[in-house]
Amino acid sequence: MKILVIHQNFPGQYKHLAPALVRAGHEVVALTLRVEKPVVWNGVRLIPYTLGESRKQQTHPWVLDFDSKVTRGGACFQAARALRSQGYTPDVILAHPGWGEALFLGDVWPNARIGVYSELYHIDGYPHVGFDPEFPVRDPEADRVRLRLKNLYNHLQFDAADMGISPTRFQADTFPQPLRDKITVIHDGIDTAALVPWPEATYTLPNGRVLSRADEVITFVNRNLEPYRGYHVFMRALPELLRRRPNAQILVVGGDSVSYGAQPPAGKTWKQIFIDEVRGQISDEDWARVHYLGRIPYDKFTAMLQLSRAHIYLTYPFVLSWSMLETMSVGGALVASSTDPVKEVLTDGENGLLVDFFDGKGLVDRVEELLDDEGLRRRLGMAARDFVTSGYDLNRHCLPRQMEWVNALAQARG
Repeated sequence: MKILVIHQNFPGQYKHLAPALVRAGHEVVALTLRVEKPVVWNGVRLIPYTLGESRKQQTHPWVLDFDSKVTRGGACFQAARALRSQGYTPDVILAHPGWGEALFLGDVWPNARIGVYSELYHIDGYPHVGFDPEFPVRDPEADRVRLRLKNLYNHLQFDAADMGISPTRFQADTFPQPLRDKITVIHDGIDTAALVPWPEATYTLPNGRVLSRADEVITFVNRNLEPYRGYHVFMRALPELLRRRPNAQILVVGGDSVSYGAQPPAGKTWKQIFIDEVRGQISDEDWARVHYLGRIPYDKFTAMLQLSRAHIYLTYPFVLSWSMLETMSVGGALVASSTDPVKEVLTDGENGLLVDFFDGKGLVDRVEELLDDEGLRRRLGMAARDFVTSGYDLNRHCLPRQMEWVNALAQARG
């Protein structure tokens, strides 16, 4: 079977699935911005496409997002026609539609079966909008219009798609009927054979100090340090956390950009804004125990989770981070926000501890509860790993189900 994969940041969510399809004997081609010339990666033939020069036209702010998606969709449309002129015709197209790349592929290959990665439908009501009163929408009425237009690409791509796949029920359930009926919930998968508890794990800090399980390590991870992932709540709890835990080492992983939500004021970063807010409440001696690591290699990230005594995970009602499930896989003890995406995988007192997203004092209390009770940490960590291995394991559960989904997709229109 000929399978075309579309992802501007390939492999993205197809990191495991695309090579598995190659191993199963399929011919897999990927269109992506990640390469400048054709190359083969794990048996997948990568074909570049280019966006061309910006048109610098005046665009209504409500349709800026859609304009960007149409631009990418048009670029992929041209690349697809070039492939077609070379005699290439896929049986199946797998696409992450978040950037608009798959908008017009059904026009190029009308007989191909199309499966879309259904990451999120933008809902204009609480708690998806207005969850955090500190960052209100300036014009809620106009924002509802903007979000409705933002969802245009979901509807247009589902018009051409045969099936959808979503990693969590929370994400799938954001889609309205009849789109929801097309979506199967299968997680991307966690490699629990690689992400294992390791009592001998160590992590070397930038200052040369080597941390181990003998140290009281608290970890906090975001792709980028920003309010959508509770960075502001964490930072405001930090002074009290440092006061109560004089031996704790705080490891913070994340970049300075914005992945989701509003941009910070011009010339500033959310990271520095909240450092500046709390720094005056923290002595120099305590601040020396806070380590901003930026973005780190995956092996170091894994080791850090393996030696963490308490991992903090906070999020708005939004896409669940892989880092939370990865922490569970290594047997980590979690304190996490009691928001809907988290509660899909974490049950308070069974495989982690939950706290209200906005309750900074409660966050410190629950972290201290973990740190003071080794037996509780061990019990919650073991239960967390059992939960992930029993339903989210990459090779035993998720990847086989994804392969079955692709086979079903291939038969969707016969």
